[in-house]
Amino acid sequence: MRGPGRRPATVLVGHRRRLTDAALAVLVPVTACSLALAFLTTWVRTGEAGGPAHVSVTEGRLLLPSAGVPQTAAFFRIDNDGGSADRLLSISSPDVPGGVTLSRHRMTGESAAYRETIDSVAVPEGTALAMSPDGVDLTLSGASARWRPGDLVPFTLDFRRGGRIEVFAVVVRPGTASFS
Repeated sequence: MRGPGRRPATVLVGHRRRLTDAALAVLVPVTACSLALAFLTTWVRTGEAGGPAHVSVTEGRLLLPSAGVPQTAAFFRIDNDGGSADRLLSISSPDVPGGVTLSRHRMTGESAAYRETIDSVAVPEGTALAMSPDGVDLTLSGASARWRPGDLVPFTLDFRRGGRIEVFAVVVRPGTASFS
């Protein structure tokens, strides 16, 4: 016999089953939306979202090598006014037989510094990378003794997204180039 306000056991089981089915029906889309939101957040934070990278290279300067010294340095200004970050992967020049390496100036203490070779350098969206002797620059091995101030030396810069950009650097005397 049932008392007042009590439901039969079969009604309670059916009610619980409907609640479980409803909870599962809600859980699946909520989980899918949460995963999609996490993926999109990661995509944006890693610089993959937004418009394409738009890289331009200007202000190429190559320091005239000192007599008898086979190495010198070159500098460029790299602007990325696109909506995504890019990365400078490599640099080459047919006029530099010893090759071109990307390097960075590092401070090790109060006054000690050294240059380290790096594989690539980031160029975030909406910024410029102004190469300088105190930061990122290019080290040229096998510099030509025939270069004179005003000569143009061709370079090819390879970017992850921006592709290949061919530019010239003008040969300048050390001390006459400004870096900003």
